[in-house]
Amino acid sequence: MPDDKLRLAKALEKKAMEEGFSAVGIAPARLAPQTRQRLKQWLDDGRQGDMIWMANRADERSDPQTLWPDVQTVIMLGMSYAPSADPFALEGVADHGRISVYAQGKDYHDVVKGALKRTAGWLVGQEECEVKVFVDTAPVMEKPLAEAAGLGWQGKHTNVVSREHGSWLFLGAIYTTLDLEPSKPGKDSCGSCSACQDICPTGAFPAPYQLDARACISYLTIEHKGPIPHKYRKAIGNHIYGCDDCLAVCPWNKFAQAGAANKAFLPRAELAAPALVDLLALDDAGFRQVFSGSPIKRSGRDRMVRNALIAAGNSGDRALIAPVEALLNDGDEVVREAAIWALDQLGSAAP
Repeated sequence: MPDDKLRLAKALEKKAMEEGFSAVGIAPARLAPQTRQRLKQWLDDGRQGDMIWMANRADERSDPQTLWPDVQTVIMLGMSYAPSADPFALEGVADHGRISVYAQGKDYHDVVKGALKRTAGWLVGQEECEVKVFVDTAPVMEKPLAEAAGLGWQGKHTNVVSREHGSWLFLGAIYTTLDLEPSKPGKDSCGSCSACQDICPTGAFPAPYQLDARACISYLTIEHKGPIPHKYRKAIGNHIYGCDDCLAVCPWNKFAQAGAANKAFLPRAELAAPALVDLLALDDAGFRQVFSGSPIKRSGRDRMVRNALIAAGNSGDRALIAPVEALLNDGDEVVREAAIWALDQLGSAAP
């Protein structure tokens, strides 16, 4: 790498770390043909479920230069959210809900995007170029690009695994017209391990490196708007927003240090172990107040109460019968259906 490009890459890494990122790498603005083919097959199989936006802009997603013809390089950045507490701590606490680690602090969209904008602005000040920044909401295949940039590799759970940060990285991308020297790509180091496949409560992995979103608890509790299919309700347990099981069990997490996590993602007390009885009592105003500044706010009150009702039905806690009954006349039909199911489950629970 020429000296000027090397100096720029090192300065870029330094700036990114100052902005709270934990990893940075550089990838060419193209994806391997097999990556594009895997996306096409996944969509053809309908494994995206209700996430119609995955198919609507598949061409842009599978080729960075279709999204932006002028892009030459993709700078991939990772921000650690490694938890200090055990993600399985509430597994047997039936009257409390489990919220995914990533959603217990500030909204990562805001935190990561702000840091990306500052880093990209710095880059424009160093070199004459154009930039665009993306966090999760644009047709960008962050995970394959992160692997190409050397941040880690896509594990058997389909998420990025890092040797330094385990499975706990938020990803952001800076598309730029600069022609930068690529980093060394990540190398798959999952080996024969099948821990993430074995632990999935709903069997959402048809095979290693494949995910059927329609069976994934994260999809069912966050993206899916209608009634949760009955065949998955028992397996959901007390997951009320997302699921970390396949991430948390990854052996590479032993190298992740909670102290390296961005402080913005420290869990809020009311989100670390929410009581189901409190969640069942939420109206729209109460929901907005509790989840202000959280990514959970995007899903809305009705989905959260639906999820809490599924957890209540699984709890065996007859003390929840009264708050469940109060939702039988809720204004949302999906909530009403979940309340009927939960009441039936609790009614058959042993006193």
